[in-house]
Amino acid sequence: MTEPRIEVDLDAFRHNVRLLSSIAAPARTMLAVKANAYGHGLLPLARAALESGADSLAVLDVPAGLELRAAGFDVQIFAWMHGPHTDFACAIRESIDLGISALWQLDAIIAAGEPARARVHLKIDTGLHRNGASIEEWPSLVSAAVAAERAGVLTIVGIWSHLADASPEDDADALERLHTAIKVAHDLGATPTTLHLAASSAGIREPEARLDLVRFGIAAYGISPFDDESAADLGLIPVMTFRAPVVSVDAGTATISVGSADGIHVGPSHIAEVAIGGERYRISSVGVDSLTIDVGDALVSVGDSVTIFGTGDDGAMTAEEWAVRTGTIGDEIVVRASRRIPRTYLGER
Repeated sequence: MTEPRIEVDLDAFRHNVRLLSSIAAPARTMLAVKANAYGHGLLPLARAALESGADSLAVLDVPAGLELRAAGFDVQIFAWMHGPHTDFACAIRESIDLGISALWQLDAIIAAGEPARARVHLKIDTGLHRNGASIEEWPSLVSAAVAAERAGVLTIVGIWSHLADASPEDDADALERLHTAIKVAHDLGATPTTLHLAASSAGIREPEARLDLVRFGIAAYGISPFDDESAADLGLIPVMTFRAPVVSVDAGTATISVGSADGIHVGPSHIAEVAIGGERYRISSVGVDSLTIDVGDALVSVGDSVTIFGTGDDGAMTAEEWAVRTGTIGDEIVVRASRRIPRTYLGER
């Protein structure tokens, strides 16, 4: 092996999407491809998702949605994080569904003056406090959206929220708050066709939260959203494998050609391990462009392939195990993997 690479197993991803879609049914599956598909690659993963049971795609912001449109994706695309400079006019022209949390966003849509109707999903904050209208703001937001709909400016496609996933009890409270908000919206004249709340965690474990669609995210990439069940327990397969070569060996220490600039982070205790030939070796230090491992008397040579993390089948840690060892979550392990490392797509059609 001469250069680092990231292998993305599209067949594993397709398996995960099929499995999650079957769990969610009859609710539809919206597949989250935000953050460059959690570091895996936006366009290949979006295609594979739609090949495998997803009906629609979720991105974080409008530019990512426009990238999908430019690549020829004509399915429903949902974007919900907007700033003061969001190009709502372009989003409306490209028929990107917009998650709307505040009156200023509706004002910006109206000010865009597009002849096409914007497609909006009104968001109520049910406890995550990331965005979404508060209970006090909700009637004003709904009333303004209903007025704009009657004026031909937009269509209220959905009502939605995010779960905090703090506990089943918290999720139940959030679901109740959502249903209360839906009733308020109906009383104010809103007639949405789509209600959505659950993402990976609730989509798997809480049937009552699935509603009309589930926005599956990290689970589709083979990483469990739970502390008490692994991806393997859930029947999910890790999608990303990160490999790099040994570039030098000296006195029981091997140097690997990736470092913190490539997303390698192990924390101060250096308790993560990598695998060579099915054997694990502890990381002793991490530099910007390299990491060193203690190999002792093992027969390790320059050019040997090192698995940073992967499926676990070759003895290496999974992204889930990296997360546990380094005090974070699996999402962060795969998202950190630098774009400067080439992706190789296995199972591409």
